[in-house]
Amino acid sequence: MTTAATQMDRSVRPPRAWLTVACFAAVAVFAYGPILLEMARDWARDDNYSHGFLVPFVAAYFLWQRRERLAALAPAPAWSGLLLLLVGLAGLVVGEIGAEQFTKRLSLLVVLGGGIAFLAGWRWLRAVAFPYAYLLFMVPLPYLLYDAVAFPLKLFAARFATTVVANLGIPIYAEGNVIYLEATTLQVADACSGIRSLMSLLALAAAFAYLTQRPGWRRWVLFLSAIPIAIATNMARIVGTAVLADHYGAKVAMGFFHEFAGLAVFGAALVLLFVAGALLSRIGRRSEAAA
Repeated sequence: MTTAATQMDRSVRPPRAWLTVACFAAVAVFAYGPILLEMARDWARDDNYSHGFLVPFVAAYFLWQRRERLAALAPAPAWSGLLLLLVGLAGLVVGEIGAEQFTKRLSLLVVLGGGIAFLAGWRWLRAVAFPYAYLLFMVPLPYLLYDAVAFPLKLFAARFATTVVANLGIPIYAEGNVIYLEATTLQVADACSGIRSLMSLLALAAAFAYLTQRPGWRRWVLFLSAIPIAIATNMARIVGTAVLADHYGAKVAMGFFHEFAGLAVFGAALVLLFVAGALLSRIGRRSEAAA
């Protein structure tokens, strides 16, 4: 039998729960609003992270897909989540003191995870693990880490392109990330190293793998395949640019072709990613049929 006190308790809990969530959201917006705005400015002015505008919407879509599962999952607030929340706030303070943008931005995700665990429980946090983790793609890397990845890629791309072009009978040599031809000089910039398309392609590959592959190793293989695909397609771009520059001069290679090549290379990378996904899906069907 349901008592009047129990009925009253049920009628009171939802408003209290929503009020708590609303208060948490208000405090988060107040603390992180300026940080989010500055991060959005970075998305707008840095082509490496222009995909950041789409990441929250993609994460929201994956969260919406879990709406029935979350509705059936009873909230179980955990005080241990408060510890994670406080760690995130400590990261915000440290980032403010050190004027380190990456630390402040990353602390937002830590606070968000701690807030979910504190208000709804760790089971809720596990249930939203993928859309929550997907938000990492919207956080620009610190320049120290970015340069640590981009610089070796530029050197490797320049050497590879030089080797390929030399085998085509074109006089060429490279020093560092600078390629010397008879008529002109080319510099392998960050955009040509593969790092730019790699950022966006990894975000796309994560969503694509999650939607098209069943849980397991195939998702990871498809996601990680974005790395060699991005590097290989950009190396092909450098080779094509060098060949055009040798035959028609630097103006032809660095004009319209340079801009168009960037789009064409990313389009080719998408095609290869979809092909890899189709092959993995076929392997999965064969293994399931054999079982």
